[in-house]
Amino acid sequence: MNAVARGLTSFFLAIFLSASLFAQQSSTSTQNPDWWKNAVIYEIYPRSFQDSNGDGIGDLNGITSRLDYLQALGIDAIWLTPIYPSPQVDFGYDISDYYNIDPQYGTLADFDRLVAEAKKRNIGIIMDLVLNHTSDKHPWLIESASSRNNPKADWYMWHDPKMVDGKPQPPNNWLSVFGHSAWEWDPARQQYYYHRFYIQQPDLNWNNPLVRKAMYDAERFWIQHGVAGFRLDAITSLFEDPTFSDENYVLGPDGKPLINAYGDKRVDTLKTDNLPEVHDVLRELRQVADQTQGRKVVLIGETYLRSVGDLRKMYGAHNDELDLPMDMEVGFINRFDVNMFRERINQAETQINGDEPLFVFDNHDNIRWDRYDHDAHHEDAGRVIAAVLFASRDTAMMYYGDEIGMVTTPPTRKEDVKDPIGVTGWPKEKGRDGERTPMQWNDGPDAGFAPSGVKTWLPIPPSYEQINVTADEHEPDSMLHWYQQLIALKRQDPALHDGAETMLNTNDEHVLSWLRKAENGEAVVVACNFTDQPQTVSFDLAPQGVRGSSPKTLLKTPGAAEPTSLGSIQLGPFGVYIGRVE
Repeated sequence: MNAVARGLTSFFLAIFLSASLFAQQSSTSTQNPDWWKNAVIYEIYPRSFQDSNGDGIGDLNGITSRLDYLQALGIDAIWLTPIYPSPQVDFGYDISDYYNIDPQYGTLADFDRLVAEAKKRNIGIIMDLVLNHTSDKHPWLIESASSRNNPKADWYMWHDPKMVDGKPQPPNNWLSVFGHSAWEWDPARQQYYYHRFYIQQPDLNWNNPLVRKAMYDAERFWIQHGVAGFRLDAITSLFEDPTFSDENYVLGPDGKPLINAYGDKRVDTLKTDNLPEVHDVLRELRQVADQTQGRKVVLIGETYLRSVGDLRKMYGAHNDELDLPMDMEVGFINRFDVNMFRERINQAETQINGDEPLFVFDNHDNIRWDRYDHDAHHEDAGRVIAAVLFASRDTAMMYYGDEIGMVTTPPTRKEDVKDPIGVTGWPKEKGRDGERTPMQWNDGPDAGFAPSGVKTWLPIPPSYEQINVTADEHEPDSMLHWYQQLIALKRQDPALHDGAETMLNTNDEHVLSWLRKAENGEAVVVACNFTDQPQTVSFDLAPQGVRGSSPKTLLKTPGAAEPTSLGSIQLGPFGVYIGRVE
C-alpha cells in the first residue's frame, strides 16, 4: 500500500470511528447527560469562519454550511464567541441586546436553523454569555446614566470621585485589563463608572438582585432556543471589593512598580478578581441550567486562576457550580517544559476531586499554538500539542484552524490594526487580530472564506496558499489527518476516552509520557518528545498493574519506526507515539 493510500485509509478510518460512536449515542449527543465529559469542543470566531453573503464577515449561515466538515472532524460541540447585537467595539463582547442576533451574523431564525442542523449531526451549540458587563449603548446603561434616582440607577458600578484641587479624579488606582484607569467619568451623573475592560464596557452591579434576574432570564431565553451550554465570559470578574481601596502595585526586582504594555504602573487584581461572591452566582446559574428538562446544559467558565486550589473551588463543593472551568495552567505554559507539563497535568488528575478537567491551548484572546513553535520542526511541534490535548484525560477545547496548523499573523502596521488593544498598546501590544484571521479553506481567492474579490474584515494570511483544508485533505500525513485520528481515538478507544491517567518516567527531562488505563484493564501508553533531538524511551508498567510488553501502534509521528517492545520506543525530534499494551 503506497503512502497516499495509507493516508486516505487513516482519514476514512477516523471518520468511520467517529460515526460509529455517534451511532451508539442517543438521538442527539446533548441528550446524554454526560455528553460533555471527554468531549471535543471547537471554538469558532464567527466573523472569521465562513462568509456566506459576500460582506467580508463570517456569519451563521456560513457556519451551517460547514457542519459536515466539523462532523467529519469528530467534534461534539461548537462554542460561538458572542453573536448578539453589538456596536462591535470589542467585536461582540460589548452587548447591546441579549435577546437577538447581530445583523452582521444573521437572524434569530438563522441561529435556530444552525442549532437544528447541528443537532442532526450530534453537535451542540454553546453560546458565549457575557455577564460581567454590557455595551455602553445598552438601554440599561443609558437609563442608569440618566440620573441617580432612575429605576436602573444602581445597575452598574458607579462611584463618587476623589476631588483633587477641585477636580474629579478616579476613586482608586484600579486598571482596565485593556490599559489605563478602569474608571470613566460621566458628566450627567457626576460620577465614575467602573469598567474592567474597555471604556465602552461598563461593569454591571451583581449586588443588585434585579441585575441577576435579568441575566438569568437571558440564560433561560437561549436554553429555550436549544443551546447545549454556555461559556461564561470573564466570570471571575463579577464582584469588586466594597471598600474600593487601592490595589497593591506589582514590583520588580528593584522594588519599583513594573510597567505594562500601555505605560501604566501594574497593579495586582486581588480586589477585582475571583472574590468569594462569584460562587453564589455560579450556583444560581447552575440552578437555572438544571431546570431544563430532558437534556444537560453545560456551564463552561473563563477561569484564569492563581492555583489548582482555586480551580477546584469552581466546580462547587457539591458539584453545583461549573461543569468545566477552563484549566489554563497546562495549555498556557507556553514552552516545551516537560517537568512543568507533567506537574500541571498531574495536578488536574489528582487535585480537583476527580472532576473533569478542561484543557485549552489557544483561543481568540491569545497567540495561536505556534507560540510553541520550533522552526526546524514546525508541524511536529504542533502534533505534540495536539497529542497532549486529545490523549490526556480531559475535555478538549480547540480553536478553529488548529486542525490545519493555522498560525498567528499579526498586523505589521498600526494603521491596519482592528483590535482596540493593539491601537492602545502598539507596538508592545499588537492586539489580537493575528489569531483571528479568516479560516483558510483552500488556496483560491480569499482562501474560500468569502466569495471571490471580497474585502475581508481582516486580511487573509499569505500562508493560506500552503496551509488550508483542501491541501490537507489530499496530504496523507497532514495536520488535519493527525487531528482526525487523535479525535477518533479519544472518542473510540476505551482507555483514551475515559481511562485513568498516570504519569510515567517522571525523571525524564526530555519526554513526557503517561499511561491511560480503562476499567476493563486496557492500557495505552503515550510518549511525546519535547526536544528537537531523537530520544529513546522504555516502560516498565508492572508498578501500574499492567501486564504485557508489546505495544500495538495506534498512532505515531509520520515516518517513525515501528517499535517491537516497550523496552525501546524510538522518538524523532518532537516525535509522538501512542500504543496499546499487549
